[in-house]
Amino acid sequence: MRSILTLTFLLGLFPSPALQAEENTVTTPVPTGFINKIDTTEDRNRRYVLYVPQDYSPDKAWPLIVFLHGAGERGDDGLIQTEVGIGTAIRRYSDRFPALVLFPQCPEDDYWSSVEDHMDDIMAQTRKDYTIDAHRIYLTGISLGGYGTWGWGAVKSDTFAALMPICGGGNPSDLNTYIKGRVPDVYSAKNLDNRIEKLIAMPIWAFHGGMDVVVPARRSDRMVSALKKGGGNPRLTVFRGVGHNSWDKAYADKKGIEWLFEQKRDTPAPE
Repeated sequence: MRSILTLTFLLGLFPSPALQAEENTVTTPVPTGFINKIDTTEDRNRRYVLYVPQDYSPDKAWPLIVFLHGAGERGDDGLIQTEVGIGTAIRRYSDRFPALVLFPQCPEDDYWSSVEDHMDDIMAQTRKDYTIDAHRIYLTGISLGGYGTWGWGAVKSDTFAALMPICGGGNPSDLNTYIKGRVPDVYSAKNLDNRIEKLIAMPIWAFHGGMDVVVPARRSDRMVSALKKGGGNPRLTVFRGVGHNSWDKAYADKKGIEWLFEQKRDTPAPE
């Protein structure tokens, strides 16, 4: 009996290597909230922000939303794009957004087509660093970003599960109105028919202000009508009495956000 007690005492003094390894393992908490990041791919050094929910855990797959801001938030500070649109909604109604949200920033006096590679790279980096549900990646944007949502959404129709364009337009020729005749290389879907073909099966809910004089509501209506004519089933909500800022009402629309998260791809987005 004495020898057994002695052995037990010695084992207590010298725990097994497996037990020591377990005790020495410290789980580092994942930073949450609005996180400032820099895309250093090809030395571009472009700032962007990633929102990570407070209850994020890598143990389950999370939806990812990419938000494209409007013309007024262009620049290189990497911050202002979180202060409008979906960023405001997240701060007000964080419980409605159980997802990671990417906030790229478009350069000053430029258009979303110029940073397509950057957006591809930060989306890929986010999917590498976090547990993202490849069936639930969404794209939304306001004004200039609404145009970007229609455009980039067509290009990446194999990636996004749904689009939510707000106060934008989808006809490539409409950009002439806003860029004073200088036509950029606006994505690979360069004409309306081609864009409609790529978006025909995409779940889309567009929002617009009925009194918008910056980007008239007919821009959204034209896209929705063309998609319906082609056999698609998009939605359009026009807020009566609302001007260009229809994004506050759109992102505060609980049913719209719930609809977004209900959309899932049958096949996962490619890596």
